Amino acid sequence: MPLPIRTCVVCHEEFELRPDKPGFANRCPACSEPEATGPAAANAPDVFDPKAASEVNAARRRAMRDLLYRKDS
Repeated sequence: MPLPIRTCVVCHEEFELRPDKPGFANRCPACSEPEATGPAAANAPDVFDPKAASEVNAARRRAMRDLLYRKDS
């Protein structure tokens, strides 16, 4: 049984839709590859830092306390 021929919605080239093809069914394998240098990958932390998380939580608690208990003049 031949594989279905699809047209990529990004580059408009024809490709065979294989059962083990990663990515989207309407994109060719070249357009389906994830971009490793994208902005989300550049800003994502590689390792969980508990000290940074505790500092962020402390700042959040301090800001909420200041908002809740400030004196209006």
